[in-house]
Amino acid sequence: MDRRPARRHIAVAATVTAVLAAGTFALGTGAAGADARSKGKEHAKPVTKAQVLGLFDDWNAALQTGDPKKVADLYAKDAVLLPTVSNQVRTDRAGIVDYFEHFLRNKPHGTKVESVVNVLDRDTVIDTGVYEFALTDHETGGKSTVKARYTYAYEKQPNGRWLIVNHHSSKMPQG
Repeated sequence: MDRRPARRHIAVAATVTAVLAAGTFALGTGAAGADARSKGKEHAKPVTKAQVLGLFDDWNAALQTGDPKKVADLYAKDAVLLPTVSNQVRTDRAGIVDYFEHFLRNKPHGTKVESVVNVLDRDTVIDTGVYEFALTDHETGGKSTVKARYTYAYEKQPNGRWLIVNHHSSKMPQG
């Protein structure tokens, strides 16, 4: 039985909690069904904080390719993206690719400033914090930096690959 919808519900609820509570997220949220979801997976090693942080490195490396499809490949097919520099909510691959077609024109390079990782269960994790992007204006060549808050909710797929199921990013309200 595929338990991804149940984990997705927990990941989305936890993401909302993390965004609203800004760091007061309790690990216990979502633990209620963790035993049921991990039955039969006792042999699987739990994900480490370092592994979760490495998922951002993979995403940032995909940005460096300049290929919006490679970036979109890191998102689940029904992922939600609330992007930093767009008012449009992206809820499918086409929308995610469209966003990155525009964003990648600025040759973004992300750097994490602060990160808080919450492992909800063996298949669901949240990485929340602050990152900044070095950007190059594609028309003028001018350089700028954008600092933003972020939340990534990741879900481990049946093939073992971690994909982004929810990504929220917003500019810091004060410089």
